[in-house]
Amino acid sequence: MFTGLIADIGTLDEVDASRDGARLRIRSGLAGELGGGDSVAVNGVCLTVTEPGAETFAVEVMNQTLGLTSLSGAEPGFRVNLEPALRAADRLGGHIVQGHVDGTAELTAVEPDGFARRLRFQLPSELSPYVVEHGSIALDGVSLTVSALDGPEAEVSLIPETLERTTLGDAEPGRRINVEVDLIARYAERLLQGFEERKRSE
Repeated sequence: MFTGLIADIGTLDEVDASRDGARLRIRSGLAGELGGGDSVAVNGVCLTVTEPGAETFAVEVMNQTLGLTSLSGAEPGFRVNLEPALRAADRLGGHIVQGHVDGTAELTAVEPDGFARRLRFQLPSELSPYVVEHGSIALDGVSLTVSALDGPEAEVSLIPETLERTTLGDAEPGRRINVEVDLIARYAERLLQGFEERKRSE
């Protein structure tokens, strides 16, 4: 489990892709803190450290994950948001993020708003029902609040701290970003489905 508060921006040193999946080697100041088998969120994708090291660490990405996230097609030099798994004693400063990306969205606009910056993005139709205005959403692993919603388009506002500490600071229109909707919305839907099924069976 994660919080969506990015600890470091890493850089892909090596990408070994094949029909079986991909192996990524990531350079980061967090590398020395990660051990083999540890979970780490890479652009919001929960992955397992397979090869720890002092300056770099390796993770493996299976085909299903590549097909669902923006990690497909990633090349050396690509910058990624990193967050180690939440520890029991840590503060939950963002919101509950599983690292289970639901899909990708395309940035349609990036606009200044005083010292902040507004990012607008087009949601896949299957994810729109789970996103609400002023609700939580994770974009490339970053915990954010939905500031505006217009059908399948949503908007978030980023303060300078977020712009500096995450890769969203250099985001441009057309970029695809990983999206994880709020877990509570998923559970609420499932509970309502169960309620409706019980009503029909009575």
